[in-house]
This record gives sequence, C-alpha cells and structure tokens, in this order.
Amino acid sequence: MLYNAYELQRSMLAGASALANFSAGLLNNPANPFAYFGGGPILASALEVFAHASAPRGKPEFGLDFTEIDGKQVAVHEEIVLRKPFGQLKRFVREGVEGGPKLLIVAPMSGHFATLLRGTVQRMLPAADVYITDWRDARQVPLSDGRFDLDDYVDYIIEFLATIGAEGDARPHVLAVCQPSVPVYAAVALMNADKHPNTPRTLTMMGGPIDTREAPTAVNTLATERPHSWFKQNVIATVPGTYPGAGRTVYPGFLQLAGFMTMNLGNHMNSHWEMFKHLVKGDGESADSTMRFYDEYRSVCDMTSEFYLQTIDVVFQSHALPKGEMMHRGRRVDPAAITDTAILAIEGEKDDISGLGQTKAALTIATKLPAKMKKYHMAEDVGHYGIFNGSKWRNRIAPVLEEWIATHS
Repeated sequence: MLYNAYELQRSMLAGASALANFSAGLLNNPANPFAYFGGGPILASALEVFAHASAPRGKPEFGLDFTEIDGKQVAVHEEIVLRKPFGQLKRFVREGVEGGPKLLIVAPMSGHFATLLRGTVQRMLPAADVYITDWRDARQVPLSDGRFDLDDYVDYIIEFLATIGAEGDARPHVLAVCQPSVPVYAAVALMNADKHPNTPRTLTMMGGPIDTREAPTAVNTLATERPHSWFKQNVIATVPGTYPGAGRTVYPGFLQLAGFMTMNLGNHMNSHWEMFKHLVKGDGESADSTMRFYDEYRSVCDMTSEFYLQTIDVVFQSHALPKGEMMHRGRRVDPAAITDTAILAIEGEKDDISGLGQTKAALTIATKLPAKMKKYHMAEDVGHYGIFNGSKWRNRIAPVLEEWIATHS
C-alpha cells in the first residue's frame, strides 16, 4: 500500500509539474505583457520552483566528457568493466592517457545513485585511472536475480578490486564515501587476512560510520531508538507490478529522501526561497546551481530490504565491526588483520550524518597496522556533502588524498 500510494501521488504531481512548467513559460514569454509588470514575474517564478520540486526524476548521467591534464583537454568516456545483477563496475577512460594509480571509488548504497559523486570523480580524473561502483535501483532488478545483502556487498567489492587488479597494477587504491566505509573496511580486512594478490595499497574513508557510538548524530539516534522489528514493519515496502523488480521487498528511496529532507527542513526551505528570489530578479545562473543540486538530490533509488535491515543491525545497533564481532558468511571480520593497506580517515568538522570520531575509529581498531600507514584528516568548517563535493573538497581535501595515494603507490 505504501508504494502504491507513493506512485499515485507521484503521477498526480507529475501532471501538476508539467502544467506549472507550461504556465511559467507562458508568463515568461516576451510576447506576454504580464511578463514585464504586475504579478506576472512573481507568479512565474513561484510556478517554476513548484514545477522543479514536483517533477519526476530518473537516474542522472555523469556527463563527464573531458578532463584537463597538464593544461591539455583530454576526452573521457565511460566503460562498463563488469556487470553484476545489483551493480556494475564503471571506468572513466581518459583517451590517450596511460598509467597513473588505479582508484576504485565506492559510492554509497543509501538511496542515491552513484552520480551523487560526480564532483568526486571529476576532481580525481586528472591524477588517477578512476573506477566507480554504479549500484542499481533495486526496484529494477527482477526477483529471479536473487537477494542482495551486506555479505553480497562485501563480495562485490572484493570482485571489483580483483577485476581492476587484473588490469595493470595488481594493487589498486580504494576510496569509500560515507555508507560503504564499513563493508569496504570488511572487504579489505578479509583480503589482508587471505593475502589476496589484489589487496588495495590504500583505503581512504570519508565521513563513514565505522563506529557510530562516537558523537552520535540524528541519523544514528533514529537507527537506535527503535527496535529492529520496527524497521521491518514500518519502512519496508513491496515493489509494485509496474517495475521489473515487482514483488521484491525494498527500503524505498523516497522514504530515505523524506528523512534527509525532514532532518534539515529549514535549510531546504531556505534554499528554495533563495531560488525563488533569484528567479524573480532574473538571476538564472544562481537559480540553476540550486536546481542542479536538487536534480541530483531528489533522484533516489531503492535498496533491498535485506541489505537495509542488515546494515541497521550490524552498523548502527550492534556496532559489530568496531567490537570485532562482524561476520561475513560465517567468518569473523578481524580489523587487526589489516597490516598491508595504508588507511586514511577523513572527517568533516560539521558533519551532521557521521559525527566526528566515527571514521577515525577505523585507525584505532586496525591495531596491527604500523603508525606510518595511518593518517587522520579533519576538514575544518566542512559538512557531510562538502567532504566529497564542492570547492572545499577540490581545494583542501582532494590534495590530501592525492598525496596519500602517491606516498603509497
């Protein structure tokens, strides 16, 4: 019922959005006298904001067609290296450029598409041969493709690293942004323990919930103040028959988006108010930057119920990894097994999703990793999304990551 009600509302809003967009265009038409005086410009701006907010959205494109290396523009194209039912390994091929460290960027599976890390990829392209985990929307995966849980996530990471390692440098580097920090850390621990030939040289985690007992945020509190059974009964829905994944139980992306929007409702309302004022003034460039952000932010995807529920349990309620109790297919994940992968932990001073100390804990639990192979960086005056996107990421944080990779290549 939950998903069906959402689909009905989405269909109604899609029609209203189209009508509002048409009306805004009519009011802004140079041939319309109301475009120049009276309430025409204000009404048109209000309609445009509503049309943008209520428009349906699909999976965005990365749109990274070129990069700049040594002052020269280099063409870039995307290549699918490995396809799996719940995700694919994508490479950004820099045409005519050979060599450079191989970097796997692990995107969050937390309600948004991998394109949320467009700015992360764009910044790293000049210095690295970049790959990314391009996770699929669970509602698009047929039931015949089976389940996908936290154990599968770890398996995917190991297989992706092995695939990258088979091409050139056997030991790539890996960057986990937010949510994947725990499963990627587990994968690296298992690969170290097995002396896997493709064990990454470095592991960088940014804003990751390694130990959510440190400086709990509103996100952490929400996940711990209710029993596990509550989540199963209240936030899990069944994909309706209009999608390829019909019948699959999921945690819907629209619920995740609603949660994030509610958590910072004042900021989001202020952003839309500023966008409205920019439109009224005719400052389309400033309004466009806000629109681009929300185009990405509102593009959401579903997670399988088993992955979501297992993550709630393992990461937020039982704190299995920092306690040394995390299991992977019946085998204990031992953080002390990490002895040959240099770890960089990056946190934002104003991160309201992963509090200060949560990512840094990754260094503490790697008890047998030499001190020279550990590094911590706290980015001052940076929030969660600023860690991996925007000017502070490009100018202050990315150079730290590049230096770390260069040091351990």
